[in-house]
Order: sequence, then structure tokens, then C-alpha cells
Amino acid sequence: MSIWWSLHLRREAASVPLARRLLIGTMETAGVDPDVSYDLSVALSEACANAVEHGGDGTHAGCSEAYRVTAYLDGEKCRIEVADSGPGFAPLLQDVRPVRSDAEHGRGLCLIRELADHVHIGGKPGRGGTVVSFDKILKWKKDPSLLTA
Repeated sequence: MSIWWSLHLRREAASVPLARRLLIGTMETAGVDPDVSYDLSVALSEACANAVEHGGDGTHAGCSEAYRVTAYLDGEKCRIEVADSGPGFAPLLQDVRPVRSDAEHGRGLCLIRELADHVHIGGKPGRGGTVVSFDKILKWKKDPSLLTA
């Protein structure tokens, strides 16, 4: 089975749970194991929160007021991409270092790396912004709720 969807969301805190609920609903319907769904939903929430907080520069007349979330469930893997229009990451940030567990900021990318199997953080070629993409191998429930026609 192959499912994909893409959302164009405002950079507002309320968009984060919307993306998370859509991902969880999609994976529940497809029959993905709840633990895997939970891990991916937490990683997605962290990536979206970063896009909301850091994903715009305010100079592109509304362009930086949105970000995009795309999810692909294809066969045995789920890939999620979160793309924003912010100033982007410096190349050194690809090697994210762990922060203290009681820190209030800076844990999101570390959490994504812990919850996903593969993570890539990069810029958009020729444009500003950051793309955070991550993959996870899927496990399935015994009885998926997806009904075949």
C-alpha cells in the first residue's frame, strides 16, 4: 500500500497538533503499529514546532508565514518532510549535539534523531529555508482497520 499527503500550514502553534493528528489517523487507518505511529508523531511535532518557531524571516510578503509537511507511507517505510522558508541551518548544525535533559529548548532535533531510523537536515537548493526529512521502518498491527474494497 502507498499513501501520501501534503499540507501547506500557517506558521502558528495550532498547526502542529493538526499535522500530528492527520499523521496518526493515517497510520491508524493503514494499520501501523501504535508505538511506531507515536514515535513518528512526536518526531513530526518537533519538526513542525521548529518550522513554526524558526521557519520564517518576515521579508517575503507572506511566503515565510507558511511551511509544508509531506508524509509518504510506502511499503515498509514512512518518510516525513517538513520544509520552511526561514534562514536555514548552518552546515555545522547537521551534527546536532545532545543537550541537557532539563533544557527547555534545543532538544527537538535530538529527539527526531532518536525516534527515526534516518534523518536528513538540509537547505532548499537555490532558496532559503530548511527541509527536515526522516524515515522509519514500519511495523504493522495484526488486524489493520483499513478495509479493502
